[in-house]
Amino acid sequence: MKRTTGQDRTQTRNWRPATRAIRGGTWRSEMGETSEALFLTSGYSYDDAASVAARFAGEQEGMTYSRLQNPTVAMLEERIALLEGAEACRTQASGMAAMTAALLCQLSAGDHMVGARAAFGSCRWLGDHLLPRFGVETTVVDAGDTAQWEAAIRPNTKVFFFETPANPTMDVADLAAIAEIAKAHGITTVVDNAFCSPALQRPLEFGIDVVAYSATKLMDGQGRVLAGAVCGSEEFINDKLLPFQRNTGPNLSPFNAWVVLKGLETLDLRARKQSENALALGRFVEKRVPRILHPWLDSHPQQALAMKQMDACGPIFSMVLDGGRAQAHALLDALQLIDISNNIGDSRSLMCHPASTTHHNMGAEGREAMGIGEGMLRLNVGLEDIEDLIEDMDQALAKAGL
Repeated sequence: MKRTTGQDRTQTRNWRPATRAIRGGTWRSEMGETSEALFLTSGYSYDDAASVAARFAGEQEGMTYSRLQNPTVAMLEERIALLEGAEACRTQASGMAAMTAALLCQLSAGDHMVGARAAFGSCRWLGDHLLPRFGVETTVVDAGDTAQWEAAIRPNTKVFFFETPANPTMDVADLAAIAEIAKAHGITTVVDNAFCSPALQRPLEFGIDVVAYSATKLMDGQGRVLAGAVCGSEEFINDKLLPFQRNTGPNLSPFNAWVVLKGLETLDLRARKQSENALALGRFVEKRVPRILHPWLDSHPQQALAMKQMDACGPIFSMVLDGGRAQAHALLDALQLIDISNNIGDSRSLMCHPASTTHHNMGAEGREAMGIGEGMLRLNVGLEDIEDLIEDMDQALAKAGL
């Protein structure tokens, strides 16, 4: 591969996903390094004053300041855009920085947003608490009921915001149907795709406008760094997101970008193997618990839709125990291999109790409205041997009385 081939869309657009994940976005310095270079610099120098003036005026390509551009970060942004099938991508310091930027860059006082009922606690906080401070109202709907999206539209509705599958209820929303409604009314759709990554689900293919990520999750996938990303059209990224990001500064560090670049090289392999393990463990657990929330099991009411939209089931599913928090905590305490942790998308298997961790700040009434009870547990299935995972879950279930 030549030095700049990875940045050449006339070449990379013909590559298949596995090749894009390894080589997409790569730019090599004059040293000819095979692994992407790590540019740890806050600023840049110039040969003459005219060059820097031209760069700041947008008349000459090149770096100006690492809050705006960094070679390592730029490689990651191009690689994610290629995997997503997007015209452009901008990375942020964390997943929540990405969600916040994707919304605030386009919403103003007097606007209205429609958001999904079931969502990560911090994503719900944006609509419930942050946006109202700036005069933006939010209507919450059941994302799986497509008719509710249309019924919630007002003349000033600007954004639909949701995730699918939802965290932690595993509700599945119809990407194509919601996108069609939004386009008919000139509304921008923003989807949090962190549960799947572009390896398993590509919302843009279903008509979604903007895809936001916690790249901390499957993209890094090994519990190392925080990172976020927003993908969309060049118009959205350059005209709406970039001015917000330039002036507020939620930029990603070059080191974290480099780590995520390395993670993307194995994303497809990890995501599919973790999905395989999650399906096997889900089938085992389903026989032992009162209720399981797994998008690719026959028991899930939206299984057909999930299989239509997703290339594999993903690493995450939830279960609901009748014994409430006491029984849920007993199961967690009995685990010997699987970690108690609130992260997801990791190569290690992790389990948490959403009511006392990720959704604690929602309050009891808020959690009840979202369908998150005291007996719910969320499990991220990793890359360990599936027989070891089953054995650990078997003994933990037994100790919890299941």
